[in-house]
Amino acid sequence: MNIDLTDTTSSQINNALVKARRATGSPAIGMVLTLVIVTDEGNHYDALKAASEASKEHPSRILVVVRRPGRSPRDRAQHRLDAEVRMGVDAGSGETVLLRLHGELASHSHSVVLPLLLPDAPVVVWWPEDAPEHPSDDKLGGLAQRRITDAAATEDPVGALSLRAETYAPGDTDLSWTRITPWRSVLAAALDQKHSKIVGASVEGEEYNPSTELLALWLAERLNVPVERKITDGPGITAVRMETSDGEICLDRADGSLAELAVPGQPDRHVALHRRTTAELIAEELRRLDPDEAYAEAVQFGVHKLHRESGRDGASTTVTPDGAEGSEAASAPEAGAKGGGKPVAKKAPAKTAAKAPAKKAPAK
Repeated sequence: MNIDLTDTTSSQINNALVKARRATGSPAIGMVLTLVIVTDEGNHYDALKAASEASKEHPSRILVVVRRPGRSPRDRAQHRLDAEVRMGVDAGSGETVLLRLHGELASHSHSVVLPLLLPDAPVVVWWPEDAPEHPSDDKLGGLAQRRITDAAATEDPVGALSLRAETYAPGDTDLSWTRITPWRSVLAAALDQKHSKIVGASVEGEEYNPSTELLALWLAERLNVPVERKITDGPGITAVRMETSDGEICLDRADGSLAELAVPGQPDRHVALHRRTTAELIAEELRRLDPDEAYAEAVQFGVHKLHRESGRDGASTTVTPDGAEGSEAASAPEAGAKGGGKPVAKKAPAKTAAKAPAKKAPAK
């Protein structure tokens, strides 16, 4: 069921929601949160599709905020609110309200959204692209318990990670971090099986891929060993190698879907590590609404020290925690030997540091 409202108000939108709920026989209870998507006209379709898929696991009220401030003073003076209320099969397992804010009203989106939030329910704000520099200080971000950004959607992904480290507040997270959850799980399980001293590690993946950078930072912070970041052709992250006193532990994913795990003294095995959709990533983030301390520690572990090398295959950087001398695998990834002080990024001696032009990172 769809209801179109032109030049409307938040009160009229709430009345339309009640009307649509009665017409479809859908009760208000059962929705567990409000998901606010802040996007533009060109990207709202894909973002809404992903959120609707995620709502099958997390029934929610989805508010899509599309700002259209206008280019001329005359456009900005003609402020109004248009809305589309969707219920039933068109809205996943909850309710969807598409809000188009015209003119000066685009600068006051929090005033429009606030009356439409579900009472006594958590609020999550997601910026698929063009996130504010300081999400927690944004007026919409201030309404939320969780704030989701995506460094991979920016022109400078590593620079975006550096900004996230500087402006981090409890409740912030990034889809670049969500994309490496399966990698972290497999590596932690592998180290639980092999109790050996770890002396070094390397992470291989595409250049300009923020998930690869975060995985390298996470390993350096947890293992307290130097972690080399090697650039390959991808797709995404291609391999993680950890040097131990008993040999090399290797998780290699060359094709973007099936990885091979090699642990010294054990037979090689295959692990499913497919590249997940945005809907799967959002569904994972909505499973927890408390601050992600592991993400905070990883993104703040000297990401501003990382420098991109030239785009040639094999160019690398190394994240080196101060005083790193190796650690025991049993206490490494999740339980975590912590690195003392801040890391220092050292350039590989055989490569030149020619800065490549910024471009978007492909989704992990």
